[in-house]
Amino acid sequence: MEDAFVFEPPSDEEIESDEEDDSVEAQKSQSPWEFASYAESVAEEHARKSTTSLDFKISKVREEQALQIPSRLDEDEAESEDDKQENYRPEEGDDETKEGESHSFFAPSDGASFHANSFMELNISRPLLRACEALGYHRPTPIQAACIPIALTGRDICGSAITGSGKTAAFTLPVLERLLFRPKRVLAIRVLVLTPTRELAVQVHSMIEKIAQFTDIRCCLVVGGLSTQTQEVALRSMPDIVVATPGRMIDHLRNSRSVALDDLAVLILDEADRLLELGFSAEISELVRLCPKRRQTMLFSATMTEEVDELIKLSLTRPMRLSADPSTKRPSTLTEEVVRIRRMREVNQEAVLLSLCTKTFTSKVIIFSGTKQAAHRLKILFGLAGLKAAELHGNLTQVQRLQALELFRKQEVDFLIATDVAARGLDIIGVQTVINFACPRDLTSYVHRVGRTARAGREGYAVTFVTDNDRSILKSIAKRAGSKLKSRIVAEQSIAKWCNIIEQMADQVSAILQEEREEKALRKAEMEATKAENLIAHKDEIFSRPKRTWFATEKEKKVIAKAAKESMKKTDSLKKEVISAEQAEDLKMKEKRKREREKNMPRKKRRRLEAEREMLEDVGQVEKSEQGGGKGKDKPGKSLVDLAYQKAKAVKAMKKAEAAGKSVKKVGKRSKISSQRTKSKPEEMRELFQSDMSERKQQRSAHQTMKKKSKNSFKSKSRYKRR
Repeated sequence: MEDAFVFEPPSDEEIESDEEDDSVEAQKSQSPWEFASYAESVAEEHARKSTTSLDFKISKVREEQALQIPSRLDEDEAESEDDKQENYRPEEGDDETKEGESHSFFAPSDGASFHANSFMELNISRPLLRACEALGYHRPTPIQAACIPIALTGRDICGSAITGSGKTAAFTLPVLERLLFRPKRVLAIRVLVLTPTRELAVQVHSMIEKIAQFTDIRCCLVVGGLSTQTQEVALRSMPDIVVATPGRMIDHLRNSRSVALDDLAVLILDEADRLLELGFSAEISELVRLCPKRRQTMLFSATMTEEVDELIKLSLTRPMRLSADPSTKRPSTLTEEVVRIRRMREVNQEAVLLSLCTKTFTSKVIIFSGTKQAAHRLKILFGLAGLKAAELHGNLTQVQRLQALELFRKQEVDFLIATDVAARGLDIIGVQTVINFACPRDLTSYVHRVGRTARAGREGYAVTFVTDNDRSILKSIAKRAGSKLKSRIVAEQSIAKWCNIIEQMADQVSAILQEEREEKALRKAEMEATKAENLIAHKDEIFSRPKRTWFATEKEKKVIAKAAKESMKKTDSLKKEVISAEQAEDLKMKEKRKREREKNMPRKKRRRLEAEREMLEDVGQVEKSEQGGGKGKDKPGKSLVDLAYQKAKAVKAMKKAEAAGKSVKKVGKRSKISSQRTKSKPEEMRELFQSDMSERKQQRSAHQTMKKKSKNSFKSKSRYKRR
């Protein structure tokens, strides 16, 4: 193999020349990502909804109640901070076994070369070379050098590489090269790119448009949160490439007219492991089913899981696995640090974060929180502390999410507080630090979070807050990362100061949250009123439209998410079971039918069923006690059903004896105990059933004899009268 590709960091002279010629370089090279052009501005959205922004609320509260917030801490506190290094040795061998097992399924990748000096060596047309030069791409990365020639031949590819290695361009360039020679008179959707998040879809769409700027290839964006009608119009015009999220794409295929994937030639799954998490698997399998079988499928991800291997076997035919830099799963320019938070200090976690962000990491920082509520609270705290921050999570509208990314990209804010929505694929140039405020749940999410920094040879820092409950994750990070972890100790004085400030902010935070709740309730009431007005005014038109169908309703999505969470909790070490919407619904319906069947059963049958269940449970208990052994065996306790049966049996026996005129003898305790010991439960149930049947027979026979007697007496009387 030839010399390995290494991202070369710029020298001091190059940095100085770059700082002098920033304006010249900005004119030469274009930025591949633009988020502002995809939606209206946030100010227009607030004006349309008659609401106010969070920054406006924070500034209003700060004006009312001013707090003394330290801008810089003392030098003595900075000196009191020290770093300790702990060396960990990574354990290798896990990846080798996986590759050996799947060698028979994958095609051999002997002819793949991970080295190329320029894009001209990869047989790319001039318009695409011109676009690469405009974007500042001069030398292909290993995954691009290996993937582009093989993708041009139409082979199925399963590609994996470290974060920030140019996987988007690796599948974009060969696809565009093939589309240059398409039949232009026949309009059709020929390429479908699926991504797990809306922001990643916007980024991929922007990248494709930048590379295809000197061609006539058209690209369309289909994601949730944006206008459905404009997307429907764009899909009807039959663009060459569609970049979509799975849910919205299925919605258009089901409900939009003249939208189909009959002529699809290439299917691309970006960040495939994330696509299969928490219910995405059913949607992906549905889309794969709707695509034609004769197609090229390319699958890319930085991490490969067992679910991805199953999807590969279902959707790819004899694929070629390309792993660029398999030995180094993390960039060499990344510095990883750990902040240990003890059990008694978990309350001070926000104070530790604010202390770090005001003193050590002051700009170009992404902070990952565990929940949407935690991210929103941190945004309010940062705003009250005078720090410029933006939030990115699922509770925001798509316009607000895109504006947050645009503000952070343009460096108008220093901090981006986000959930795992921002952990996949987002390539924001200049991110210096990633802080995991909430520790990731596994190594895969850690790798993707940390991959937002130290991209393409640049330096970066990753700081993870680790509590006592996260020790297993810390061990796996230390083993797999293969680097020296630094333990950072934050100064106690700064933590104490920020704790006091956060306590003083409590009233302001609650006031802002209360105002937001009131605004949300008012907005909801206005929406209901406008909905009612529209229903009255346009009733005929609304009901004449065809009813929309959904692949999975909101209730089904909740059931799927709940089932997936339970399966993840039960078996973290074993294989993670991804339950589809149909399976979850089938299980739910089976239980419902069973309950209804039992309700409609007759009372005797229901009691008998309950008795059988109790008997099975008791038999299981007896077997367990026999397996346990020992002289002091615990006797299984009698159930209520058994006692009820015994009492009923005794009452029937008493009634029979009284009817026959026999004297009833009281049975002693010993005889009762002996009979209970000798007779088993099935025998008792048989006897009870037989006695019940014999009683019925006696009643029938008595009834028949009475009928006969009455007939005979009637005849005799009639005869006597006639005489």
